[in-house]
Amino acid sequence: MDIRALLFDVNGTLIDIETDEGLEEIYRAIGHFLTYQGISLHRWEVRDLYFQILQQQRAGSAEEFAEWNALEVWREFLRNTASDYTRSLPSEKQEQLPLFLAELYRGIARKRLRLYPQVQETLDQLRSHYRLAVVSDAQRMYAIPELRAVGLLNYFNPIIISGDYGYRKPDPRLFQKALDALQVRPEQALFLGNDLYHDIFGAQQVGMKAIFLSSDQGDPPYQTISPDYTISRFAELSQAVDYFVTLE
Repeated sequence: MDIRALLFDVNGTLIDIETDEGLEEIYRAIGHFLTYQGISLHRWEVRDLYFQILQQQRAGSAEEFAEWNALEVWREFLRNTASDYTRSLPSEKQEQLPLFLAELYRGIARKRLRLYPQVQETLDQLRSHYRLAVVSDAQRMYAIPELRAVGLLNYFNPIIISGDYGYRKPDPRLFQKALDALQVRPEQALFLGNDLYHDIFGAQQVGMKAIFLSSDQGDPPYQTISPDYTISRFAELSQAVDYFVTLE
């Protein structure tokens, strides 16, 4: 096979991450911060309104695999709670508040952020031979800083993030956007992911060969979905790529 590009899922594939949105300190910290923006809310009011807006956003989508948008959630949150004092803040600050709240939320919710073993070393070997791209179910204001924090941001182009489009994997349009940006055909690219339905099935829908990384994250197995190759450690990816390269 004429393989020219490798596409990757991120969380659970490249990055070992753990978050906990149930942490009380998230909503306490945001409630305290909002006090200085003219908004007085108890932590449980912050939590309840946040999830209410998020659920309304998802329910209002016409997409089969609807994705939410963190910035829009916090913009709506502020529209619903702003006081006269909040609205009197400098326009530049008002514009930045949704982003700051999204980053603050994620930062407190995050409990672990690190690369899986041998990820960087393996990518260093592969990127001299193949173009590398990302297709991830994520929010851009989370994914880009997290890729930078673990040293991977400059490895990938393009970086396709579901939160930018309003739909998530396995929607084939996300995979196709990456292929179009790379200017390669589906049969010229391989996809690596840790979720059989969202990653493997999604990539196969557009005609790509899909490699399944059996990690500690991802949904339960789907008996009707068969990856084209399976690895248990990231370091085995080079061997998997070589296998496809040698296929006629």
